[in-house]
Amino acid sequence: MEDITNTLSLHRGRKIERIRKLRGMTQSELASKLGGISKQAISKMEQSENISDDKLKEVANALGVTFEGLKEFSEEKVLYNTLNFYENSNVNATNISANIETVNNPLKETIELFEKQLKMAREEFMTLLKKNNNTEE
Repeated sequence: MEDITNTLSLHRGRKIERIRKLRGMTQSELASKLGGISKQAISKMEQSENISDDKLKEVANALGVTFEGLKEFSEEKVLYNTLNFYENSNVNATNISANIETVNNPLKETIELFEKQLKMAREEFMTLLKKNNNTEE
């Protein structure tokens, strides 16, 4: 089993594919960012075990990751970092709902201001309408 894991961790094409998918990018989008090469070329690259460092640097740039990050990528590191980030971030449902209230407050104030302006405009319109009716009589 360890040999399979080591082989997978050395397979550069699979690393490219995995990071591309984690970034939510299609093969066509990656191809476009790499200067308009074909989707088929990306597919072939993702199946290649060995890719030159120069090409890997170009792909890392297109994926928005560092060369070292792409070269050393492993699923275990992603899971470890993700778990540690969330465990140490002190994020909980209370924090999230408190932030939602903060976001909604400016919206509530904007609506109240709009309603006041609308009321004043209606009153002004009614005043003008009454004046207009009085001058016609």
